Order: sequence, then structure tokens, then C-alpha cells
Amino acid sequence: MTRVRKGELALRYVLLLAVLALTVGPFLWQLSTSLKGPTEDIYSSPPSFLPRHPTLHNYERVADTIPVWDYAFNSLKVATANVVTNCVGSALAGYALARLRYRGRRAATLAFVLAMLVPVEGIIIAQFTTMRDLGLNNTLIGVVLPGCIGAMNVLLMRNAFLNLPYEIDEAAYVDGANVWQRFLRIALPSVKGTVAVVAIFAFMGAWDDFLWPLIVLSDPSKFTLTIGLNYLHGTFANDERLVAAGTVIAVAPLIALFAGLQRYFFRGVGEGAVKG
Repeated sequence: MTRVRKGELALRYVLLLAVLALTVGPFLWQLSTSLKGPTEDIYSSPPSFLPRHPTLHNYERVADTIPVWDYAFNSLKVATANVVTNCVGSALAGYALARLRYRGRRAATLAFVLAMLVPVEGIIIAQFTTMRDLGLNNTLIGVVLPGCIGAMNVLLMRNAFLNLPYEIDEAAYVDGANVWQRFLRIALPSVKGTVAVVAIFAFMGAWDDFLWPLIVLSDPSKFTLTIGLNYLHGTFANDERLVAAGTVIAVAPLIALFAGLQRYFFRGVGEGAVKG
């Protein structure tokens, strides 16, 4: 191992702190704003980061202004369904692309790669007309269905399965294991980290999605949290404390999810690395 010079090490730490400030700083500022009471000046100069009298009254006001917990429950249902469908579907498709032998496998892999190049805005009208023809407009199923299996998640699972030694499959085949047994008992337990990565990406994508639920939903009782908070901001744009409290409510589940799955996430990044 090479020894890093002190100046270079100090520069690395400065850059890391700068990145940390840019990524975490806005959230901490929103958290601070949400805890400030109505008598505190949030635009003071120099800015006061720590609230003098912390209060949770702003969160109570959010719940009184919009049915935030109903919106959050709708988002949770959509995100949970998206996680289940992506984990199951991506694992099955990734295993088929990586371990099974059949004609057209490379073409199928290329189709998933090309699907990642198509912008969402280019197909959103086709998605809307499809949901309308199926009678799924203004339903949470219509929100989940277009993103139930992501192309990137399939490729992540494919690359993870490709990294497994083929000798394991051959030994299981000699012992009489069929395809489903090799998939469920050997391959899938070996890529749990990548499954966690897919779960995190699927949950974040569904929880943060704004454009598609806004298009497909029209009943306020079925709104997801992102749409509900947009109405909050549009009505109370001058009350930054209220908007900050709503933002923290929306971000908190994502932080809790990542905190619970972070060790699997970093392990999964290595499992699903693209092979050269």
C-alpha cells in the first residue's frame, strides 16, 4: 500500500466535507426550519441554524392542513408493491438472462439496455392511454404497473448472477436440482445484497415519483405524498416552516430504509458490478 502525503490527505477530507455539505446540508436546513416556531426569523443574517425554541407544532399543522398520513399511506402501498414486483420480477428475469441457455438471450439483454435509453417523457402518453384502455386510470394499480419491473434492476440482477461460478450450477444439476431449485436455493441467497439494492432503488423511485401519479390520479383520496405536498406548497408557499415540515415527513422513510439496508446495499454494489 502506498502512503498518502499529508497535503493530499487533507485535500481529500476537504473535498469530502464539501460534498457532505452539498448533499446533507439542504436536508439539515429544512429540518432546522421545520423545528422553528413562528416567532423565530428564518431569514436572519447571519442565518441561525439551530432553533432557539424547537417545536413540533409545524408537523401538527401539516396534518391539519392536508391529510398527509393518508397520502403517506398511499405512497407506502405504491412503494411496497413496487419493491415486491421489482425484486421478484428482476430476479427472475436476471437469472434467465444470466444462467439459462436459449436462443435470443443476447437480443433480450439488448432490449433491456435499450429500454434504459428511452426517456420517461417519451412514453408517458402511451402509458396513459394503455392505463385508460385497461380501466386503471385513477387507481393505485395504474400508478404501480408501468414501473413494476425496471430495466436497470433487471440488468443489476443479471450482472450479479453472472458473477456466480458456473461450477455451483453444474454440481447442483448433477445432484438432481431443477431450474427452480437452483434459482431459489443456490443463486438467489448468493445475491441478497443486490436484491437489497433493487429494493432501495424501487422504493425510492416509487416514493419520490411525482409526474406519473399526477397524470394518472384525479381522486384526491388516492393522491400520493408527493402530489399532496405539492398542493401544500402551492397553497402555503409563503409559510416555509410548513413546507419544510412536509419535506421532512417525505424524506424520513427513505432515510430509515437506507439506514436499515445500508450494509446490504454496499455489498450489493460489488455483486452487481458490470463485468468488463
